[in-house]
Amino acid sequence: MNMQWRDGNRIRLLENGEAFFPRVYGAIRRAEQSLLLETFILFEDAVGNELHGELLAAAQRGVKIEIMVDGYGSADLSDNYVHSLTSAGVRFIYYDPRPLVFGMRTNVFRRLHRKIVVADGEIAFVGGINFSEEHNSSYGAQAKQDYAVEVKGPVVADITRYVQQEIGSQQITRRWWGHRSHRPAHNNTPGDAQALFVWRDNDQHRDDIEQHYMDMLRSAQQDVIIANAYFFPGYRLLREMRNAARRGVKVKLIVQGEPDMPIVKVGAELLYNYLLDAGVEVYEYIRRPLHGKIAVKDQQWATVGSSNLDPLSLSLNLEANLIIHDRQFNQLLRDNLQGLIARDCQRVDGSKLPKRSWWQLSKSVLVFHFLRHFPAIAGWLPAHTPKLALVEPPVQPEMETQDRVETDNPGAKS
Repeated sequence: MNMQWRDGNRIRLLENGEAFFPRVYGAIRRAEQSLLLETFILFEDAVGNELHGELLAAAQRGVKIEIMVDGYGSADLSDNYVHSLTSAGVRFIYYDPRPLVFGMRTNVFRRLHRKIVVADGEIAFVGGINFSEEHNSSYGAQAKQDYAVEVKGPVVADITRYVQQEIGSQQITRRWWGHRSHRPAHNNTPGDAQALFVWRDNDQHRDDIEQHYMDMLRSAQQDVIIANAYFFPGYRLLREMRNAARRGVKVKLIVQGEPDMPIVKVGAELLYNYLLDAGVEVYEYIRRPLHGKIAVKDQQWATVGSSNLDPLSLSLNLEANLIIHDRQFNQLLRDNLQGLIARDCQRVDGSKLPKRSWWQLSKSVLVFHFLRHFPAIAGWLPAHTPKLALVEPPVQPEMETQDRVETDNPGAKS
């Protein structure tokens, strides 16, 4: 499947769980025919239980529901949680479930990292927000700062077809000419209310999201703001950021200052001197963990999605972003990011960074290459093709009883 730019969409920015969850639950309640859901994390907490209740109610009124969750990120769901859904007719799939080895999960790489919900093929949600309490501000100091979009319009049909294909509800015939080299769609006539659904897989679309970021940086004329939770891209994207800043584009990067994993900050700090030397402004978000994967360029271009700019997202994970050409949306997201910078960020001062030496430079290069390529190398070692595991509904006792009656008394069946 190759997507195209679609005109005439209506796009709403959703910040954190307070905005996201009520809109998703409302769409589920209004659904009459179908619901598609993909997520990396589904926890059996207050958020996950509320989602469970909404899905169960929808299934009981006849809505066709298909769910796919990641076998690593959502490994702790109870049998009761899942079986109550499958008993109601929900098609529930785990992406690449793997057995525990010495009590540890082994499916660390090649994760289903997308977060997508589609209701009746008419309204879709795409972004970085998982179904867990961590995305609500009420969670506390470790609540995640994150974003998603609600979209209505022609691009929803593209999102629907893609999820149906990936979840196995609609098989698409692959032809030999479909495996030729692929280039991401280019918008020749950018305007307002346009959207393009892009994804990253381990087949024909390995670098589509990364390519869109690089094309955006090459075409930027005034300014770029990138906010990314796990920022550790390769040289190509770093070089485009430096080139944009050197030709006069105001490039701002927002990364985690209070990360949920310490290694995240270690990796980002290796890049600070390299970016600052070219004039890139780097800000650390210090209010709480940043989980967003968003960016804006000039007055029109924006993206919101699940893809980080790190080795996992750019080399192994299954990701999805929405690329948006819309002045109003761009301004809304830009204002939000400028507010983060003004209120909750600390600018990285190059004069306060450790002085560089040949030893420091050599160490940074070695660590950079190790961190950059380790996930891909480790991903090759267990060389396996990720599997989709459909959870079968449990056998109902009353059905077993009825089957025995019919077998013992064939004449009783009319």
